[in-house]
Amino acid sequence: MARSGSEFLPLLPRRNARLDSFLKRNTERALYERIRTYEPCVVVSDVINKVYMYAVLSDERVYLTEYPPRALTAAVSFGRVRDIELVNDLPDFLSTKDRERCQHIRITYVPENPADKGRDWLQREKKAGLPPVAPPSRRASHCPIKAHDLKGYPADSWRREEEEEQLQPALKTGRSASCPDPETLGLRRLRHPPDSPSSPSEGSLETAESGQVSGRIGSMLTRLLRRERANAGEEREAELHLYAVSQTSTLYLHLQSSWSSFVTRSTLLLDPRHRRRCAASPDAISAERTAHLFSQLSSELLQDGLGVENLYLLLQELRTAAHRSVTLRRLFWRSSEVFLFLVQTLEECLHGCRRLGGGSAADQLLLSSLIVQTLAVMFRETEVEAARSSLLLAKRGALISRLLLAVLCDPDGAKHSRGSVPDSESSRCFHGNSFVSVSWMLKVLQPHPHLLPFIRHQAQQLLQVLSDQNRSILSPGQAVLLFQRCRLLLACLQYSNQLGQHLQSHFREEFRYAVTPSSAEEKLQPHYPICRPTVRLVQCIVTLLQHR
Repeated sequence: MARSGSEFLPLLPRRNARLDSFLKRNTERALYERIRTYEPCVVVSDVINKVYMYAVLSDERVYLTEYPPRALTAAVSFGRVRDIELVNDLPDFLSTKDRERCQHIRITYVPENPADKGRDWLQREKKAGLPPVAPPSRRASHCPIKAHDLKGYPADSWRREEEEEQLQPALKTGRSASCPDPETLGLRRLRHPPDSPSSPSEGSLETAESGQVSGRIGSMLTRLLRRERANAGEEREAELHLYAVSQTSTLYLHLQSSWSSFVTRSTLLLDPRHRRRCAASPDAISAERTAHLFSQLSSELLQDGLGVENLYLLLQELRTAAHRSVTLRRLFWRSSEVFLFLVQTLEECLHGCRRLGGGSAADQLLLSSLIVQTLAVMFRETEVEAARSSLLLAKRGALISRLLLAVLCDPDGAKHSRGSVPDSESSRCFHGNSFVSVSWMLKVLQPHPHLLPFIRHQAQQLLQVLSDQNRSILSPGQAVLLFQRCRLLLACLQYSNQLGQHLQSHFREEFRYAVTPSSAEEKLQPHYPICRPTVRLVQCIVTLLQHR
């Protein structure tokens, strides 16, 4: 039965030496470094019928490759994804034992433009009475990729040893495996329309002319239908189903995280200022040079007696560099001293334990804001960094607890009430070497005196934005903030009874009339990548509040 499993799941997947070696050889370095995870699963789509494959997840796409790996094919771009959800069912093609622990993930997406052509030819073939395409289970090739002839494995044989599996070898071509053919998964290999006679002597002139006229009429109708669909704004949706046969699978969590990161990053890049900030340097810096510069900057940050102003300037430099370099963000987690220093400095600033370098309260508040922004950048696109996981999960998540409690702190009341979580409570919720779930974080924050005011403030801000009658369109940055607030409130409704009851008792009526999917659509530009996910989140929030 599809479910998310227990509260705590292994964060990092077990490495597969063969697949890892294959990815290194067949992908560019930039793509390989951005691969988040990969997992074996049973794949079902328009052209793949219950085939055991590897799903390879990067920052921008979902790739599929055979088991064992032969060729890497782009299956879905996150820019075209409409929804990713868990399906609660019992797949009948799996054994009884595997059905109970299977996680069925359904990805709904809009295929690339070439799919429209395929559908036009398909409809024309059906009308012309041509033989139907063979069902997926009987076709010799499950992947419509040129220069590759690959046979899939039925679901009942996916547990065989690799030596027993017989795959037709991929043909060697000039195209790199990391650059798949435009005919990606999800598109059927369709017949071309029948050719006209090779010469007038092979048929009457009248027949040839009638065939040409028929072809022109068919082409014209196709163009008109496409134009009509474009004007109507219709988009044909397709589905990719992934069956991860493991209760501890993190594929769904990584898919959700990657999709959210992609739409957030794509929306922010619509802002010229953010685009300039994140633009890569024209002179590419090597990894060795980046490591050397980060070491110098770290030494300056960690020196004793550093004043607030100098610390602020150094953090600005670190944040700017982290925006542009994934390598630097990884080095940050591999050097635990800087992260520990920032968490401790954040606690001291917000809790008023001591004055850093004689700075005023306003200066320390600005410094705290910059620390949070810097840490937010460092968390981006480093989910599968082993050093980050080891650091955050050490001592039963002590650093995560400290960071969450510090961020949630109200500076005005911090001197009088400092939130803390007893070690026994944290230990009871936490599980070593585990994935930190949303429910665990909410349990850690539950005793905090400022939790309810914080959540109430987020709900009020959401209500204020969506109830605004000025019909002003949100900027990309404001749209991302709206999306993040919606995700937070939805998590509270789904994973915390206390917070869910609080939101229902204080905001149910206001949300019923002001917070609606239509009000969210009015505030967001349709071309924002984050528009559809935000509208869907608003719909989920309203539904849970009204039916809780």
